[in-house]
Amino acid sequence: MKYPKTLTVLLLGVAVVAQAQEKRGRARDFGVQIGILKTGQHNAITDVAGVKVGHTTLIKEDSIRTGVTAIIPHEGNVFQQKVPAAVFVGNGFGKSMGLSQIKELGNIETPILLTNTLNAPMVANALLDYMLALPGNENVKSVNAMVGETNDGGLNDIRGRHVKTEDVLQALKTAQNGPVAEGAIGAGTGTEALGFKGGIGTSSRVLPASKGGYTVGVLVQSNFGGVLQINGAPVGRELNNFYMMDKTKQVKADGSCMIIIATDAPLSDRNLERLAKRSFIAFGNVGAFASNGSGDYSIAFSTYNKNRVPYTTREKVRTIDDLNNDEMSPLFMAVWEATQEALINSLFMAEDMKGKNGRTVKALPIKKTIEILKKYKALDQNKLPMAIEN
Repeated sequence: MKYPKTLTVLLLGVAVVAQAQEKRGRARDFGVQIGILKTGQHNAITDVAGVKVGHTTLIKEDSIRTGVTAIIPHEGNVFQQKVPAAVFVGNGFGKSMGLSQIKELGNIETPILLTNTLNAPMVANALLDYMLALPGNENVKSVNAMVGETNDGGLNDIRGRHVKTEDVLQALKTAQNGPVAEGAIGAGTGTEALGFKGGIGTSSRVLPASKGGYTVGVLVQSNFGGVLQINGAPVGRELNNFYMMDKTKQVKADGSCMIIIATDAPLSDRNLERLAKRSFIAFGNVGAFASNGSGDYSIAFSTYNKNRVPYTTREKVRTIDDLNNDEMSPLFMAVWEATQEALINSLFMAEDMKGKNGRTVKALPIKKTIEILKKYKALDQNKLPMAIEN
């Protein structure tokens, strides 16, 4: 298994399933095209200028399968230049931190960190250390740390709370623009989704010039149940691997999903919440149903420079740019498509993982999946008309 430079991995003992695995790749590498809009250069959340992503992955001995993923909204001091943001809660069975202030004030003032459920407070503490140490924050006495989580306890010794301060700082330090590592990496190391190995996935869409030319990028941490569908094809059913299939094979329903959305469009927190809502249409399109024990959250932010919120200002009235409601529909379509593809990428890029108590979660079998997509005419969409160019 090859790991990117942005990754810290602790390998002690047998970490993953040893047998040969299928060649992995992103959905588009195998001809799976989702939607009609064009992707950005890297088909990743980092196609939104200034956004960076970093991972620390912990694979240790026979039971530690976890990590942390950092999403940094821009290259400056996010506390001093906050970004407008919003949260939409699909199902609130979750332990994320920092949501209430985002909901109340409409902005984010730290990077967004993703990890496992029981590590969320410790990761938040490390994020506070990072923020307080930044130049310019010497007199700061309150910071709203944004930490999202999913429960990776099926493969990981979650009670051990193995993500430490140095792991968080490493993810933040190594965050970068460009291609984003996906699959069983960072916060997605021990996750599972729709009966298969889940993980980190990302995708982006760029609107045509006539619709503003804006970019929407999505990154997901997939860890939830349901019946997998791709472009409408019943993949989970055909593979005989889905929630409630029978009493002998238990496919989990719970676990949670974090959806992080970035855009460079000039949006207020009100319109960002509307954007975040649309990501849950895609959540359903891939076969999720937001089970009782699944904490499903969408967090959206805008990097549009004029709308940033300075920590200190003498201005009593703030003026921002905000797209008219009638101009939002193309962005809604973009987030719908990008979220679907990010979720599917998280499955395509993940590999078989053996973890706690010798339990193994198999990755989505790509060859069989492609055969199913061909059967249902859900694979080759190259002949469909693409979005207009101008």
